[in-house]
Amino acid sequence: MPGLTILPPFPENVPTHPLLVIDYELLQAGDQDETAKLWKAATELGFWYLKNHGVDEEVNRMFEMGAQTMALAYEEKMKFEQGDDGVSFGYKAAGATVIDETGVPDITEFFNIAKDDSLAWPAVARRTYPVPVQAHMADTIAPFVRKAVEVNDTLLGIFDELLGLPKGMLAAQHKLSEFSGSETRVVRTPPRPEGFDETKAALAAHTDFGSLSFLHNRLGGLQVMVPGTDKWQYVKPIPGYAICNLGDAMTIFSGGLLKSNLHRVVPPPGEQAHYPRWSLVYFTRPGDSVLLRALAAESPIIARAAENAPAHLRAIFEAGHTSHEWFTRRMKNMRTKNQKGVDVWRASRGTEHLPLAA
Repeated sequence: MPGLTILPPFPENVPTHPLLVIDYELLQAGDQDETAKLWKAATELGFWYLKNHGVDEEVNRMFEMGAQTMALAYEEKMKFEQGDDGVSFGYKAAGATVIDETGVPDITEFFNIAKDDSLAWPAVARRTYPVPVQAHMADTIAPFVRKAVEVNDTLLGIFDELLGLPKGMLAAQHKLSEFSGSETRVVRTPPRPEGFDETKAALAAHTDFGSLSFLHNRLGGLQVMVPGTDKWQYVKPIPGYAICNLGDAMTIFSGGLLKSNLHRVVPPPGEQAHYPRWSLVYFTRPGDSVLLRALAAESPIIARAAENAPAHLRAIFEAGHTSHEWFTRRMKNMRTKNQKGVDVWRASRGTEHLPLAA
């Protein structure tokens, strides 16, 4: 069980990229210094640690639920497979997506549970799930989703103010009442004690598809590529700290001010490579019908940023994609069965500064 195993520490001799530590309780209290620190993290790397978030108990229960679900027979899990049409909810087997344009398969498996199903339970909003998920929907999954939504909604409200937007503007793009791609994901990456080729990832290099990600790791393996570079650097997991990052939608809404940064997953370093790597994330994504555009008409700060954004971002601002279209395109074109040449994988890219990174 991921919550009970005593795991080796992250190696001290492995270089890491330092993330700013943001105190959620101070953000809630309106602390200006903490808010300024959040702005620095969001506009430079788009990643930060979040402490005092109050979700540790729910996270532990989610890891246990995930272990029960992943322990099911492969044939049982495949009854709930995502499919190849750009739908994310359900099971993704190892090798179902590719990590680069040459078609190298990924090695992770995960289950995605729709926000819409979590909050509608016992009604079915989007799809059905295996028995362990259903058994823990009310006592484990829904409580985690509600707290994760609360955390991310608090951050959206702070970004409203920092971006000069009317109060509630970003929340209006993420209404709980509208179907969206928002979901909880439990991920298992198998042990790799024999080592690995660092030029190839366990899960493809990517920017996140949506708005905010609320991530919890037990082992290392997450790497970021700092903007303006082509080098991967580990992010060290810290007990009790979530890792938060921005997705493509926030880059677009902000006219490029907020950074949706490239990251990938590789097997854990050192002795940690002997253990399965578990992670848990809640993805906040805009409502399916929301138009992904720079909110320039609502904020002079964003208007100025959009005018000065790189050409590839300006083209995205003007493309007129809905959130559902953006999400479906990226999902569908990463699927192994859909690969018909390099153009398919390239069509899965988002707002990356190096779109062909793997």
